[in-house]
Amino acid sequence: MAKITRKPAPRKAAMPKKKAKAATAKPSAKKSAPAKKSPKTIKPWTPAEIHEVFSRFRKANPQPKGELEHLNPFTLLVAVVLSAQATDAGVNKATRALFEIADTPQKMLDLGEERLREYIKTIGLYRAKAKNVIALSAKVLSDFGGEVPRTRAEIESLPGAGRKTANVVLNMAFGEHTMAVDTHVFRVGNRTGLAPGKTPLEVELGLEKVIPAEFMLHAHHWLILHGRYTCLARKPRCEVCLINDLCRWPEKTV
Repeated sequence: MAKITRKPAPRKAAMPKKKAKAATAKPSAKKSAPAKKSPKTIKPWTPAEIHEVFSRFRKANPQPKGELEHLNPFTLLVAVVLSAQATDAGVNKATRALFEIADTPQKMLDLGEERLREYIKTIGLYRAKAKNVIALSAKVLSDFGGEVPRTRAEIESLPGAGRKTANVVLNMAFGEHTMAVDTHVFRVGNRTGLAPGKTPLEVELGLEKVIPAEFMLHAHHWLILHGRYTCLARKPRCEVCLINDLCRWPEKTV
């Protein structure tokens, strides 16, 4: 019987080894965050629009008054110095009795720092303010003959008085066309787009540049009152705003 021989099965060709993974990782497949859109440029107010705004303010309140109570330029100066980081209502409550007995620099000096503190202790920072009021009273007597000076530089040289204080006194006591920028005016200037600025000085100069001269005597009062009672910090009352159709604020609610 013939012997049957079987051919060995052919070996399978060796599969090529997989290449080792590259040492460096592939870049993440995550999509990059979209670039932030640049804020829309607010359209500048036209001179006609600005005139219209202040015409409306004037019609609604022809003779606006500051809310700090005072008897003369000296008591106004003292009241403004005391109003830093305090409300006008709080200052008025303290100064009504104070000004009955100390309405001149000499009377304030005669009262003295310790007794002055008792009158103003309900106002924030009253110790430092009492010290400043006594010091400015002495300087008004020694350097200015007992009269409140009538230039910005001279008022700013008094203890406790800065640019805003000088602007308020010059405007309210002497009828100068100044723009005092407090927190309300700063907010209104920026929010409405009337005079955007990063600092009170920028807003002040911006407002002085665009507001017509015929409105400048009362302009800072109108803006303060608008910011205090209508253009509120947290919940602006856009529905009753006199200038809501002209305001450039993108978040206004009307």
